[in-house]
Amino acid sequence: MNETTLASITTRSQRLKAATHATHDRLDKTIMAGDIFASRAQFAKFVRVQYRFHHDIDALYDHEALAALIPNLDERRRLLKIANDLSDLGQTLPPPAPGKLDRSTSLPTALGWLYVAEGSNLGGAILFKLASQKLGLGSGLGAQHLAAHPDGAARHWREFTKVLDSLPLTPAQEDEAVRGAENAFRTVHDYVREEIA
Repeated sequence: MNETTLASITTRSQRLKAATHATHDRLDKTIMAGDIFASRAQFAKFVRVQYRFHHDIDALYDHEALAALIPNLDERRRLLKIANDLSDLGQTLPPPAPGKLDRSTSLPTALGWLYVAEGSNLGGAILFKLASQKLGLGSGLGAQHLAAHPDGAARHWREFTKVLDSLPLTPAQEDEAVRGAENAFRTVHDYVREEIA
């Protein structure tokens, strides 16, 4: 997508979506090609991907600038739920590794990575339904991290994008947020290739 087209898109969340569409689409296709609902063992590989990504971003939920902007930021944290899902599935946690981000990560970069994490909740509702139908998993067994927020995934997403869209960022900071989101999608893609493909 060219810069003129991107500039004509009204909100930051829409611009992030447009700018990262190709990378996001490749990731989705790679995950689905991994046939993650073929068995619980195959689904567990996907949950390992989730754990590794959420481990990378876990420090963002203690990020002071983000916490000042996003109400109840800590409630959006999913790492423990993912760890519990892995335990339910009889899996050990992936080996410890340093997270890719920390509490000093710049706000635009943090927003880009968090955009990917928060957006995955929307797709998570579909994955949750498939995990239930095909594998007998749910919020009490193996798929709690995919369960929608009690207020609903769409409402939770709108609350996040309202904050994201309202922030005053310079063009350079906008570009940094896009790079953050792209790097987040690429990181997940790398984990998918290592764990599933």
